[in-house]
Amino acid sequence: MLLLVQSWLLLSGCESAEQPGSSAGATTESRAIAVAAAEVQNRDLSRRLMLSATVRPRETVRLSAQTRGIVQQLLVEEGDRVRAGQLLLSLNQAEQRAELARAEALQEQARLAYQRQAELYQRELTSSSEYQAQAAALRVAESEYQLWQTRVAFGTVLAPRDAVVSKRWVELGESIREQDPLLELTDVSQLVLHLGVSELDVAYLTVGQQVEVQLDAIPGHTMPAEIRRIFPTAELSSRFITVEVALPSNAWQQGVRPGFLGRVNLMIDARQEALAVPASAVVQQEEGAFVMVIANERLEKRAVQTGVQRGQWLEITEGVAAGEVVLAALVGEMTEGQRVRIVGWRG
Repeated sequence: MLLLVQSWLLLSGCESAEQPGSSAGATTESRAIAVAAAEVQNRDLSRRLMLSATVRPRETVRLSAQTRGIVQQLLVEEGDRVRAGQLLLSLNQAEQRAELARAEALQEQARLAYQRQAELYQRELTSSSEYQAQAAALRVAESEYQLWQTRVAFGTVLAPRDAVVSKRWVELGESIREQDPLLELTDVSQLVLHLGVSELDVAYLTVGQQVEVQLDAIPGHTMPAEIRRIFPTAELSSRFITVEVALPSNAWQQGVRPGFLGRVNLMIDARQEALAVPASAVVQQEEGAFVMVIANERLEKRAVQTGVQRGQWLEITEGVAAGEVVLAALVGEMTEGQRVRIVGWRG
């Protein structure tokens, strides 16, 4: 019996001697806190705007009647391409041509009378006042002739430039009056989009900046374009400033038509190679911002300078380098020198 008691005491002593060692090992292991980390990387933090607008011609010419008459010739219709100086339509101008012939006859009559009066004046057979009156009568007759020449010229409508007929408001045989609309010509060599950009964003855009345009009518096709001009004033109601984007000169040949819906991807504040970390990794304090860098499984407090934030990513302009690893989020009582082990990654 005594032997059994002694054996039990011996075993109890051995167990008590092992407990401190086991507790120390567990405490040592618990000091390495499991954390999530993130690698400092170059990221595209550029801000982009997706805007849409209707394709329109940069220049459109509306031709209106400059005299009255009946449409005698109508040589074009919608969709026709025309060249500068090409005859588009003409009016029946019988009345105007008759007036022109009368004015021409009166001009010739006044010229002959002036020539006779000039001869008499040189021979001192007439007075200076009579000579000057006949000279004035000649100028009046010449002006009348030029007036009817102009009115007759108004009866033929010529294309002022190379273009495409986009609208036609008259038909053959129709009677028209002054200022009636006749035709609309569209210069399809320069198609543009007029985008409304916020006053807060337009400062980041420049004339000549390259952009990409996608057209709903031509799916899967991206077209390079360029900012041609930025309007000087904003709309009073919306505070939007119009930005004109010019499509390539061969856009018409590629199937683009005025009225198509275009979508533009505009880059605002370009930052394609910005060093960035998760915003949650940066701690802001009165003395400045800092991150916890993980080096050799230990935390190292590092002061940093921050830039812009895009979503979950925050730009770091100074303090860390690409490839370094930082604590993804500071939690609990973790301090500099704390031992950690990485169990997860962000980004």
